[in-house]
Amino acid sequence: MGKTGNGAGKKSKAAFGGRGIAAPNSLHVRVKKKAGTIKASSRRWLERHLNDPYVHRARAEGYRSRAAYKLLEINEKYHLLQAGQKLIDLGAAPGGWCQVAAQIIGVSTERPAIIGIDYLPVEPLPGVTMLEMDFLDKEAPQKLLDALGDRPDIVLSDMAAVTTGHRRTDHLRTAYLCETAADFAVAVLKPGGHFLAKTFQGGTENTVLTLLKQNFKSVHHVKPAASRAESVELYLLARSFKGGKP
Repeated sequence: MGKTGNGAGKKSKAAFGGRGIAAPNSLHVRVKKKAGTIKASSRRWLERHLNDPYVHRARAEGYRSRAAYKLLEINEKYHLLQAGQKLIDLGAAPGGWCQVAAQIIGVSTERPAIIGIDYLPVEPLPGVTMLEMDFLDKEAPQKLLDALGDRPDIVLSDMAAVTTGHRRTDHLRTAYLCETAADFAVAVLKPGGHFLAKTFQGGTENTVLTLLKQNFKSVHHVKPAASRAESVELYLLARSFKGGKP
C-alpha cells in the first residue's frame, strides 16, 4: 500500500473490514528532507501516515482516527457491540472508538450510555460524555461509574504510554496500562460483559492473561488488519465476564 508502480495515478481497490474501497491515490507522498528541520525517524513516520489508506478513509468517512477501523474489524468478527449497551472507553482521545460505539449502541441525551476518559482534551461527540482526566488518577474509576450511572456492559482500552524510544520500557509501560484496565474491568463489568484492550507483543502480559482467563469464558489475542503490520501492538479480547458484584 502506498508504493509507486506501473499503475501510479490509477485508482485501485483494497479490502478493509470486509468491504472494498477505492484508494484515494496510488501515488506515494514523500516528505522532503531539509537539514535541521525534521529527524529522519519523524520524516518516515510522517510519510507513512500520509500514505496510510486507513488515514485517508477515516478522513473521507468522518472518523477522528484510523483506530476506528480496528474496533470496526474486531466487532465485525466478534459482535461485541449491541444496541442498548453501556460502555466505558479508557484512553478515548481523539474519540474514534466512541464514534464507532455510538453508531452501533445508540445514544441518548437522557440516558448516558458511553463514557470516555483521557487526560487529553477531546472535541465533544453527540451523546458521549467525556471526562478530561488521567485514568490512573485514584478518583477516576468512581467518576466513570458515577457518570455512567450503572455498571458497563463493555470496557474498552486503547491506552498506550507515551513512547520513549526504548522498546522494552515502552512495552512495560503500556503493559501496565493494560493490566490496570483489566483490573478495572473485572471490578465493574456486568456479568456477561466484554473487555478489549491494547497490549504489546513480548510475553510480559502473562499476569493479565491469568486474570482474564479466571474471570471470562474466552480470551483471545487479536490483531486487526487496521493495525500496522510492522507494529508490535496486539489487542486482548476477553468475552463473557463470569463474575460481577451482587
